Formats: sequence, structure tokens, C-alpha cells
Amino acid sequence: MELRLYDTLTREKRVFTPLNPANVRMYVCGPTVYDFAHIGNARPLIVFDVLFRLLRHLYGEAHVTYVRNITDVDDKINDRAVRDFAGLPLNEAIRKVTEQTEKQFHEDADALGCLPPTVEPRATEHIAEMRELIEKLVAGGFAYVAEDHVLFSPQAMNAANSVLPRYGALANRSLDEMIAGARVDVAPYKRDATDFVLWKPSKPGEPSWPSPSGIRVEGRPGWHIECSAMSWKHLGKQFDIHGGGIDLVFPHHENELAQSCCAFHENRMANFWMHNGFLQVEGEKMSKSLGNFVTIRELLADWPGEVLRLNMLKTHYRSPIDWTLKGLEESSKILDGWYDFIGDCEPAPTSDHSFVEALRDDLNTPSAIARLHQISHPPVAGRMMAGVTMLGDRTGTDAAAHLKSSAILVGLLLPTNSERKAKNIATSGVDSSAVELLLAARTAARARKDFKESDRIRDELAAMGVVIKDSKEGTTWEIAR
Repeated sequence: MELRLYDTLTREKRVFTPLNPANVRMYVCGPTVYDFAHIGNARPLIVFDVLFRLLRHLYGEAHVTYVRNITDVDDKINDRAVRDFAGLPLNEAIRKVTEQTEKQFHEDADALGCLPPTVEPRATEHIAEMRELIEKLVAGGFAYVAEDHVLFSPQAMNAANSVLPRYGALANRSLDEMIAGARVDVAPYKRDATDFVLWKPSKPGEPSWPSPSGIRVEGRPGWHIECSAMSWKHLGKQFDIHGGGIDLVFPHHENELAQSCCAFHENRMANFWMHNGFLQVEGEKMSKSLGNFVTIRELLADWPGEVLRLNMLKTHYRSPIDWTLKGLEESSKILDGWYDFIGDCEPAPTSDHSFVEALRDDLNTPSAIARLHQISHPPVAGRMMAGVTMLGDRTGTDAAAHLKSSAILVGLLLPTNSERKAKNIATSGVDSSAVELLLAARTAARARKDFKESDRIRDELAAMGVVIKDSKEGTTWEIAR
């Protein structure tokens, strides 16, 4: 089966054919480093990690380039720097915020089992490329200078008689619809309401660089031009896949596409535009005002990263997901069942084709997980059940080895942690589901400051031969040696 992916621009699922099979290229918008990443940020992180792993499996590790950027110049970063480091010069405070937040992000990504990208460029290291793109856009008549700003004109793009795509095609909206429904900055120097900033003057003390297009005051880039510059630098004028959350379709990705196509007079930027769906918490939109805003770090204090990862992948990436406590509990039990089934067997020499085929169908992780369920619940002696052969003549041990190889294939589990934990559990006779339930009860007791009950549960676990370890990253457990 060929790899088929859904393209937001063409609104169809089609066969993925790389522009160059020897160098498959993917760009995904990364974090703006000013605060802890929330669970909604974890979704593209995990989804595109699975895609990265699948592409490496299909084309070879040396033939896939995955770029995920770091946005380190932004008004939110400036505001956080002023708040947290009021006594420092602004640029020094900004550096502290971005370094600290980037470190936190990497720790969270590691805990979720995500591979590092091939390249992780920082916006502030690509100012020269941004200025070059802006100069191209001004020279081509797609951008103009006004009151020390440089602005892009969607009207000029759509008026051009060329191979350029229509501005609004990605979001499937006309300019009139965008003007009516979008939040646009009102400024007297704009020619049209939909014009957006490529470059703007810096305020005193803010990060600043020499401006393009003859502007004499120093300034800083707009958000959208940053990703156009970084993808061009590391992947070229055109590449295979551009990914991110569905909230980025407009205006960010629409504007990226417009800038890059107009700068290079091309009909496309990425061959496929892929977007994961929205995430809500317990049936409601996540927001601080509702008290349901939760960071990855907060969840990792209560749940292993592999539980968060599996819980995310149980829903197809393009569908909305409702993040619930019940779902997390179910994911934890699923993983415990897999660990118990795997035991201390060695991975099978070949991976399961139906598992891979599910992922080839637009990353159908729910179907792939269902296949893992089938493998972990084989028919007696691995033979026929209800007229269907699930694993041929494989024994339970062979099926367990098969499950391990399939799960490791795309990193649905954290291989190192999973193997170690599975082996320990298999040789101890400890009921992992019971342990997890007791740990959940202990976490709840600690949350309500019932330390007597918390200590009692710790003693009960110790009597079972389980050692628990509390740290600022959360609670882990292992079998006592």
C-alpha cells in the first residue's frame, strides 16, 4: 500500500510522492518560547513525530529531514521578560526567558517520546534570510514600505497574472470573507485591511536589527516571515510537507504560503499541508478562565509520558479530541496490558504489515492501535477464531514478540522505558493495573492533603514489592530489587 496523506490545500487524501525520495523534507511550526507548552501544543508534537518515524521507516533515516523551528522573538516573550526579570535590561531578560523555556520544551518533548528534529532553527538566527525575502517581495510588487513598516499585499498577489496560487486558497476563503470575519490590525498606513506586517520598527529596548528596503530605523520581523525564511534556508523553495495545528491555517500558514510563492514566483510552497484537529478538555475549550488550562509538565507530574502519547494517538490526528481523565486511565490500562503481554520476550525479526498499512493510510493511528490490541489478544495457541486467523500459527510468545516489534516501529511507546518496565513486571508477578490504581489514589490523597492516607498507600505498595519515587517531574515506580 502506498502512503496516502490528506492535503489541506487540495482538500483530498492522495498518494504521497516525495519531490526527492533521497531527501524527504518536512517543516512543522514549533513553539514560541515564553511559557510552558500546554497539552494542545503536545498534539502536533506527537503527531508529526509519528509521521517523522514513519517516513524514516519508509525512506531510510538518512533520507528524511525534519525541521521544527523555535520562535524566539515575539511580543509575548518581551512581556514575560519584563514581568519575570524586571531588574535586567530587556534583551538580557529575553535571553533568560527563551533559554529557560526552550529547555522546558525539550524536556517535555523527550518525556513524550519524541525524537529531536533533524534541524531546529531559531528565528533570531535567520534575520538575513528574512530581509532577503522581504526585498524580493518589495521588488516584485507584492509588498510595500509605509511608515517604517513593510507590509504584504494579498490584493497584489491575487491581481498578479502568473502561476501563483490564490491568496485564501489554503483557508478556503475569499478576501471579502477574511475582511468580514478576521481580526485585522487597523492602521492608517495600510492600503487594504488584509495587508499584514513583514517587518516593523522596534520599540526602545526591544530586540532590533537593521531594516530592509531602505528603512533607516532598526526593526524586527513579523511572525509569518520567520517560518518562510527558515523553511527556505533548510528545505529549499519547495518541500514535501508543512505541518501544524489547524489553528495555524489562517492567518499563519496562509501568509507563509503567500510570501514564499510570491518571493520565488512558484505555484506552491509545500506539496502537502497537514493539520491536526483541535483539542478540548473534558468537553470544553481549554482556557485559563475556565480553570481547565493544563500544561504538559503538569500532566507529566501525574502520568508517564507514554500514557499521554498513547492517549493522544487513540484519536485520528485530523479529528477533534476530548482530553479526559477517563481517557488517560484507559490509556494507562492499555499500556499495562501490553507490558504484561510482552513480558521479557525479544522483538520479532519482522514487523506487522497491517500495523504499517494502517499508518500509511493518512496516519490512521486508531486503526494501528486496534491492530496492537488484536496482537495482544491472540486466539488460543495463535490459531483460528471465528473463522479469522489473526496471527497464523504464532504462539502467544511469538505474538508478544510481534507486538513489541510493531509498537517500537513508530514509537507509540517509549521503547527503553517500556522494555525495562515490561521485563521487571513479567518476572515479579505484580499486578501493574493494581499498582497504577493505588498510585492514582495516592495522588488524589496528596492533592487533598490527606497525608495519612498517602502514607498508608505507600506502605501497601511497599508490601507488594513496589518502590515509588517522587520528584518534581512526577511519581514513578519500579519493582524492588
